[in-house]
Parts: sequence; C-alpha cells; structure tokens
Amino acid sequence: MSTQKTPITVAYGDGIGPEIMRATLDIILAAGAQIEIEEIEIGEKVYMRGVTAGIEESAWESLRRTKVFLKAPITTPQGGGFKSMNVTTRKTLGLYANVRPCVSYHPYVKTKHPVMDVVIIRENEEDLYAGIEHRQTDQVYQCLKLITRPGTEKIVRYAFEYARTNNRKKVTCFTKDNIMKLTDGLFHQIFDEIGAEYPEIEKEHWIVDIGAAKLADTPEAFDVIVMPNLYGDILSDVAAQITGSVGLAGSANIGDQCAMFEAIHGSAPRRAGQNLANPSGLLLGAVLMLNHIGQNDVATKVHNAWLKTIEDGIHTYDIYKEDVSKEKVGTKEFAQAVIARLGEKPVHLKAVDYGAPRPVELKPFVFRPHTPAKKETMGVDVFINFVGSANEIGDKLKTCNTDRLQLVVISNRGVKVYPDGLPETFCTDHWRCRFESPDNTPVTHSDIIDLLVKVKDAGFDFIKTENLCYFNGQKGYSLAQGQ
Repeated sequence: MSTQKTPITVAYGDGIGPEIMRATLDIILAAGAQIEIEEIEIGEKVYMRGVTAGIEESAWESLRRTKVFLKAPITTPQGGGFKSMNVTTRKTLGLYANVRPCVSYHPYVKTKHPVMDVVIIRENEEDLYAGIEHRQTDQVYQCLKLITRPGTEKIVRYAFEYARTNNRKKVTCFTKDNIMKLTDGLFHQIFDEIGAEYPEIEKEHWIVDIGAAKLADTPEAFDVIVMPNLYGDILSDVAAQITGSVGLAGSANIGDQCAMFEAIHGSAPRRAGQNLANPSGLLLGAVLMLNHIGQNDVATKVHNAWLKTIEDGIHTYDIYKEDVSKEKVGTKEFAQAVIARLGEKPVHLKAVDYGAPRPVELKPFVFRPHTPAKKETMGVDVFINFVGSANEIGDKLKTCNTDRLQLVVISNRGVKVYPDGLPETFCTDHWRCRFESPDNTPVTHSDIIDLLVKVKDAGFDFIKTENLCYFNGQKGYSLAQGQ
C-alpha cells in the first residue's frame, strides 16, 4: 500500500450531508486510504451569503489544486437567481462524463431485477443543460438544446474506453433521433463512427422512450448505456431506483483534469441530525474516487466490507425489511459495522477486486480535426412576436419579400400554419417565418439585414433570427411539421 497521501477536497454539504460524509471518511480512513483532506464550504450557507453559484472563489482554488472533489449533497434554495452548484462545478471544471453504476443486491435489498448490473454514462456539459433559456414572447419560453461534435466524441469515446477497461461486453446508445434528427442524430452518428473502432464490443442503439421502457422492464439486457445529458440524468435515477434504492448509488464526474465524486440523492433536510441517513451512496462514490486516485486495494477492501454488511442484514431504515434485514441501525452504527468487516468478503453477493494500486493516468481528450464543411447561407428564419391569425401575419409578411429572400412558410410551435394551414391548429404568439433564396443561390448577411429592415418597417416585432445554412450541399436545418 502506498504511503504517499493524495490531496482531496471535501465538502460536507447540507441536510444529511455532514453525517454521511463523516461516516464515509471514517470508513475509508480505517481501511487505509492515503488522503490529505482540504475542507471547503458549499451549498445553502454560501447561497445565503449572496453567492448565487453556492461556491466561493476560495473553494475553486482548492478544487483546482487537488483536482479531486468528494462532495456531500447540498440544498439549493428555492426561487429564481440560484444556480445549480452541481451543474456549475461540472461545467466549470470540464467534468464531461457522469458515471453511475447501478447494481442490484438481491435478496438483501428488495428489487424486481435481481441480476441487474448496468452502468449509465451520461454526457455532463451540454444538451439542454447548457441552461440557455429566454422568454421570447408573452406566451413562449425557449431552452436551447446544444449537441456538439467534440462534446459527443468525448462522452462516446469515454463510454467505450470504460467498457474496455472494465471488461464490459456491450455499449448501448439512447437518443430521440427519430424526432430531433440533427442534434440527437449527430449523437447517434458519432456513436456509430466511434463504435466501429471497438470491434470487440457489441454496439446497439435504442430510441430513448422504448429504451427506457426496456431498461425498466429488463435491465439485464443492458451493460453500459451512453446518453445525452437530460436522458442520462433521468434514466440514471430510474436505473438506481429499480435496483432497490436511489440511496445506494454513487456517482463519478470525470474530466481531463479534475473529478468529482458524490451520492446521487439529495440533502434530505427532514432527516438531518437524526442519525438515520444511509451513507452508502456517498461511500460508493468514495470507492469510485479511491479507484480514480490509484488506491484500488483500499477501494476493494471498502467495497467488500460494505457488501458483507449488506449481506449480514445490517441495514439503515430506508432499506430495512423485516423479512430480510437482521438489524436496523443508524448512520454511525452502519459505519461502525462496515469498519468491523474490513478485510472480509461477502459470501453470497459477488465480491469485487479492483486490482493492485496503480498510478493515476490522465489522458486528456484530443479532438480529431475534421475537414470543415462548405457552409452556404440559403435563407433565414425570422421569429416574430405577433397576436393574430396565420393568414393575417402571412399576407402582411409577403409584402416584406426582397429580390434575394422570399417568404416560404410560417410555422407555430414547429407546425406549418401558412400557407394552407388548418384551422384546427392551435397557435401562440410566437411565429417562425422562413425566408429562402428564390433561385436557390447563397445569400449574404447584407441580404438578411435588408429583409429585417423591411420586417421592422412593416411594424413586426422580430425577436430572433436563425440563418438557414447548407453544409456540403446538405440542409443544416429541419423542416416544419407538415412542410
């Protein structure tokens, strides 16, 4: 066992956070973890001091120095103005991969899926969690979904490398590219491209809705699942819950330089200070941390002792069942039970072996340059705030046509409403008005500005524009439904 201590940053958090963090640290230190702890304050108290991100500047200094963050749950105050500290930390430190092992512990933790062993790998930085939102009209709000080639390449390659390193046999991709053909379509396309570099690993793709149904019904059909941010956030919680309890799942957030480890559950303020909380989620997050910093022997010892404790029926209130459990214990007592079993292995549950200690190898992601596509602007979508009928706005907008840009279609909430719309279609005050080059030749920014001047002079309130571009002769935008 190495005697060189690895510095880590620790935050005790809010609610049950301090209790489960103390229990976790007691266990891993008793197991021989060689760590040097730097404590920082995050969460509710920091928010209440007027720091909208929930984390002080001095805390960033510690995180950038240690590059390893063990974090207890925090409470984000309700109401506007407060940003998620988790999202802020993940994006600020470039923690692009969220890794959540979801394992069943049948029959000691009740579940309908006794042989489940799934790892959810979720993209952590973009998608709708870019958090770019606008109120555009009185009736309509917008959230931008951003899927990038570099971001997708990073997470997909990480998923395949994770599978290879951990002897996993299959990687599955979930998207909704039958509807979001460009954004989710790119994610699926890159999954296929990168997957071809791993011939020894089985690959498959599911549309996320039926994939989620299959995951809930037959999780043993999956091994590693990689997903964009929103789907991964939702389904990693679903996957953890169907193992028996969200409270048993730990999580790793991995980047090229830094990493954060946590439980996936919240701060549960109603249970705070009562010696009730189950520290297992944070403890298993700490096991992921120990592996990350190269202390695999300690991770093995802690994880097996935890499995033996669960197997022996020493359970906190959240998983206690009279016909299965032997003893109901509190947070402190559970930690003591795990410590007492250090060096033991489970008899019935599958023991783990993370191998010998190994040095940390950071392999920064290198984006492979692609030949830039030939980009041509062929038109513009002008979004207008207007109260009235589709025919009224369409007939009036046609007077704004120029020699270079002419009105082709108007849609409302993505559905074509002009020309030849149906009276049954419900419309809001937010209209996408598509102008295209009449001779199918590229247009310039000056052409678009000339059009907008005419739209303004006609009395319309335009709220945004989106250029309509071709890339290597292929449309880089979607059609309206019904167009």
